[in-house]
Amino acid sequence: MCTDKIFCFPRYVGYLLIAMVGFIDFGHRLSSVAYAAEVDGVRLWRAPDNTRLVFDLSAAADHKLFTLSNPSRVVIDIADSDLKKGFGDVSLEETPINKIRYGNSADGTLRVVLDMGAEVKPRSFTLRAHGDKPDRLVIDLHDGSRPVIKTVKEAKEVAKEKRNIVIAIDAGHGGEDPGAIGPKKLREKDVVLSIAKEMAKLVDREPGYTAKLIRDGDYYIPHRNRRNKARDLRADLFVSIHADAFHHPRARGASVFALSRNGATSETARFLASKENDADLIGGVGGVSLTDKDNVLAGVLVDLSMTATLTNSLQVGDYVLKNMGKISQLHKKHVEQAGFAVLKSPDVPSILVETGFISNPHEAKKLSTSSYRKRMAKAIFDGVKTYFTEQPPADSFLAWQQSAKKASKPIDYVIAKGDTLSGIAKRHRISVKRLLEFNRLNNASIRVGQRLKIPTS
Repeated sequence: MCTDKIFCFPRYVGYLLIAMVGFIDFGHRLSSVAYAAEVDGVRLWRAPDNTRLVFDLSAAADHKLFTLSNPSRVVIDIADSDLKKGFGDVSLEETPINKIRYGNSADGTLRVVLDMGAEVKPRSFTLRAHGDKPDRLVIDLHDGSRPVIKTVKEAKEVAKEKRNIVIAIDAGHGGEDPGAIGPKKLREKDVVLSIAKEMAKLVDREPGYTAKLIRDGDYYIPHRNRRNKARDLRADLFVSIHADAFHHPRARGASVFALSRNGATSETARFLASKENDADLIGGVGGVSLTDKDNVLAGVLVDLSMTATLTNSLQVGDYVLKNMGKISQLHKKHVEQAGFAVLKSPDVPSILVETGFISNPHEAKKLSTSSYRKRMAKAIFDGVKTYFTEQPPADSFLAWQQSAKKASKPIDYVIAKGDTLSGIAKRHRISVKRLLEFNRLNNASIRVGQRLKIPTS
């Protein structure tokens, strides 16, 4: 009776394995077998709440995924496949995986075993070859449940506080999806993450503002999850940062997009919207999934309540575009609109910022420098600040600060016939002494037509 749950194949297969010395040494391949697919590469990314393992395949292959306990293991069987290269280059640091082992059975099945150091919820799916991407097998290891830490503050206390304005900053692409590739292999996902982090620093330094990075490392987040995360954070604004490419290298200039209810406003907008939405196919959420159906329905309902949010998006986008125009050529001098999936939030004003065309050699050179990225981050935030200065959320620190300034602004008073300094002071509930000091008067003598400043605080 076989007692090894991982490597228990049928008994006749076991006899064959014993005869094959190359397989007994676990980790070696059966070189004499012709496989339908090869695993050409393996990559691993760590996100805040999950770990993604991606197998690049030379052709489509069936697979099975199951788990074993005591000890905890995740087992992946890839049919009629061979591993071209081992896992020596795959770093397991800061992941729940302790060790990766692999081997081939006599029927050509490649078995990969993940020895786990923590509880995970595995999910797997395949992606067909797409653009320059090969067939892929994606394994997502979602972290186990974490205890909810309750705040010690009462809801009443929180309500009394003057809250900060929350800016959700989304660096486009990431992980499996590099985004556009510019000269010298400059990757969009790296450029925009750098700009996003610089902008977050500026936001956090500004009194009354808090920055929240949607993506703070090299991992992929589906579009729907990006906008939903902004909603969960109760963000006042969602800014998605990109540096895209066009099929013609002469295309250049920064742009700002808001969502369009009726489609794109230009050929460029249509091209970019299609390309950005396509990233979900690359990232791994483009397949059919029963778990998505409620979200799809929710997405339809979301589109019905966009009017007020879209108006605010266009307003803040206009301010951002004008500030970007101070440091960069603009592709269009108005906020464009297109059907970007990442912008479809019902109650969070959302804009997508194209910092330039990474396919343009001149703009790619600028975007490759840290100094220009910092200037771009500042330009974006300057536009955001202008918008919120003009219309801050009613319960925010910024609104309170503006109210306090207005309340402290002195009143202009023109002395009329019959006025006395003591009578004026009494009507405005201040002392004569305070009125004299505020207007730098040496005595209580006044005249008709004289102007006084009445302090209000």
